[in-house]
Amino acid sequence: MPSLTLRFNFSGFPRCCCCCSTPKIPSLTSFQSEANIKSTMDRLTSAARLMIVSDLDHTMVDHHDPENLSLLRFNALWEANYRDNSLLVFSTGRSPTLYKELRKEKPMLTPDITIMSVGTEITYGNSMLRDDGWEAFLNNKWDRKIVTEETRKFPELTLQSETEQRPHKVSFYVQKDKAQDIMKTLSKRLEERGLDVKIIYSGGMDLDILPQGAGKGQALAYLLKKLKSEGKLPNNTLACGDSGNDAELFSIPDVYGVMVANAQEELLQWHAANAKDNPKVIHATERCAAGIIQAIGRFNLGPSTSPRDVTDMPDCKMENFVPAYEVVKFYLFFEKWRRGEIENSDLYLSNLKAVSRPSGTFVHPSGVEISLLDCVNTLKKCHGDKKGKQFHIWVDQVLPTQVGSDSWLVSFKKWELCGEERQCCITTVLLSSKNVTVADGLTWTHVHQTWLQGAAASDSTTWFF
Repeated sequence: MPSLTLRFNFSGFPRCCCCCSTPKIPSLTSFQSEANIKSTMDRLTSAARLMIVSDLDHTMVDHHDPENLSLLRFNALWEANYRDNSLLVFSTGRSPTLYKELRKEKPMLTPDITIMSVGTEITYGNSMLRDDGWEAFLNNKWDRKIVTEETRKFPELTLQSETEQRPHKVSFYVQKDKAQDIMKTLSKRLEERGLDVKIIYSGGMDLDILPQGAGKGQALAYLLKKLKSEGKLPNNTLACGDSGNDAELFSIPDVYGVMVANAQEELLQWHAANAKDNPKVIHATERCAAGIIQAIGRFNLGPSTSPRDVTDMPDCKMENFVPAYEVVKFYLFFEKWRRGEIENSDLYLSNLKAVSRPSGTFVHPSGVEISLLDCVNTLKKCHGDKKGKQFHIWVDQVLPTQVGSDSWLVSFKKWELCGEERQCCITTVLLSSKNVTVADGLTWTHVHQTWLQGAAASDSTTWFF
């Protein structure tokens, strides 16, 4: 195995940081709640650098990948390079109930905006605040009671679960060979009763009836118009999908689009008929989230190399101090350390100590406080303790705030997943650039963690950093 010189930015040689001092900042404990992690587009003072609008099932999330590697690759790329100045939008056919279930099953990031129920619901931030203006718009020529009455006349339609029936969406299952005839007849009958609806067939089985103004594409158009009115129209927008209900996303002017490699036939047929000559819409050669990463690079929308794909860490040079990147890099090292994928060498621990302030402290989520140097020493006993297991670490909502000329306060959620068991803590890290160069990397001076409600470890002794 090639040697690897570990630093928090994975470059250079160990250095002394005894001269570092702590700036005057608010109490670290005041930042320890999820509510204090700025998560909506309101945090942006200007146009977003990039807005990614992605479907979830079989697009962002690969249900055929038990290790979730492509999703984790995207997570690291986004948090290291984009979170602070860009917008992540999940656009899913799932209802809020099934969307929340998916978040419990997969190592997903927290989006800034969520479009659910095939574009009939838009919410913002951690608390998922609803967009009342969008819902009022959808009420035009829509009557859910009439839709229910008419669809009962089609025995071929099988109603989906109650969780999938929403104020502006009625959903069924229908056999593929019967779908087109039913859609044509049903559309005519609803029009005769004064409604203006849209019927979407996707996945070879799902039939959704929505207001005409609804849908993933219309919801995206609404968001872009809203952002433009606020002077925050993204510099670039990338739409990502795999099925028929994603087609509308690729019809929005000036939006880049990627159909992932595993896109369904219905979407490919739509593309051939409607967008084959559009150079802004591509069919990726990579599956799911890996296809999204591929599109970022293909369209030159920004960095497209995930930190998870960087194997020669010493050659990974930065031009400026990037606190988010350093946080992501450290926890990727920590994952490899516990999986036993790097050698158990005292050199690594020495290098970690060299980038830890000697007087710095670590507050464990249990409330126990120890020095950062003692914390590094404890890593010796956890090397390889997750070897051979489906163990992964990812960080979410990594948001740095510069609190001095040479210091940053970085807040984020740090997740650990081992099999089906997961834990999470809200983490605040104080990083300093005093008396160091970009090649040296930032000095870690304080780390403070508290358990995310409902996600605490059953045994606190197994939680490190």
